[in-house]
Amino acid sequence: MSTWQDRRILDLLNIELPILQAPMAGASGSAMAIAVGTAGGLGALPCAMLNEAQLRGEIDTFRSACQGPLNLNFFCHQPPPPEPERDARWKQALKPYYDELGADYQAPTPVSNRAPFDEQACRLVEELRPEVVSFHFGLPQAALLQRVKTSGAKVLSSATTVEEALWLERHGCDAIIAMGLEAGGHRGMFLSDDITSQVGTFALVPQIADAVSLPVIAAGGIGDYRGLRAALALGASAVQIGTAYLFCPEAKVSPAHRRALDSAPASDTALTNLFTGRPARGINNRIMRELGPMSPLAPRFPLAGGALMPLRAISEPRGSSEFSNMWAGQGLRLGRQMGAGELTREIAEMAAGVIAGKPAPTGAA
Repeated sequence: MSTWQDRRILDLLNIELPILQAPMAGASGSAMAIAVGTAGGLGALPCAMLNEAQLRGEIDTFRSACQGPLNLNFFCHQPPPPEPERDARWKQALKPYYDELGADYQAPTPVSNRAPFDEQACRLVEELRPEVVSFHFGLPQAALLQRVKTSGAKVLSSATTVEEALWLERHGCDAIIAMGLEAGGHRGMFLSDDITSQVGTFALVPQIADAVSLPVIAAGGIGDYRGLRAALALGASAVQIGTAYLFCPEAKVSPAHRRALDSAPASDTALTNLFTGRPARGINNRIMRELGPMSPLAPRFPLAGGALMPLRAISEPRGSSEFSNMWAGQGLRLGRQMGAGELTREIAEMAAGVIAGKPAPTGAA
């Protein structure tokens, strides 16, 4: 397809279509990466919740089925110091739910963890040589980042403000994901924890494109050909799509999460720190409504989820998602039930047709 005038991301990442699959921890894996990669986009594997054996297995599965490049995504947070008093206050706030569900309040609180990029992860990258490595919450320490780049991987990371984009450019990124406020899942913010400073996608993209010399990937609220077309017009070289892929059969979401995706209005998402300790956008549920989506009681990332695990262990088998995160962006009503590969091709083909001067499809997203 020769429609794409800005080929910087296509050439940098060796992909055919300017579409990247968002690496959605817990909701995507090798099946989705294979489908997107085979269609000509960039498939991704989220690594923060995988151990080494699981990661190797997922990569082997991808390599056996897809010849395209692969993006491995890692978190770059610093594990927080112990704060037992804060943990206790948080668990106390959840006690009424423990009592209601019959969970053992006196039992030790499980540990909720997300592994940050470290020496072990870096050695795996050096050994397994993914074509792309992306980071969330900034970048790893300089020595580790240099080893990633020396391995041959192209480096991406998310910026939620122009200041973060400039920082990423100075510190070695090859391309920048401009993550708008609309996006589902964890905010990639790392220079500030002030969520009031966050910017919508189509205000953020052109400002980052003007501020940096690197190619920009637009993310947040993009789920069909119109979003791709608009992002390219505003200076992006490609888009990263997340929530729209959650509707695909390759997505690993619970039945309750699927029901919520199918029925929730676009206005029924909110940024919340209840489930992990960092702001992340998801579909509202009972605990978000009753405690408020943002709570100063929630322990720091990634520890807030530990005290919720006993509640989830009881409620999820009953088909309830009232104590579980259901990540989704504000564009969730753009989602449709179709395969991830078919969706990737359709978005690209329809956008290319309109860019080439063909009439926009009537009644089609």
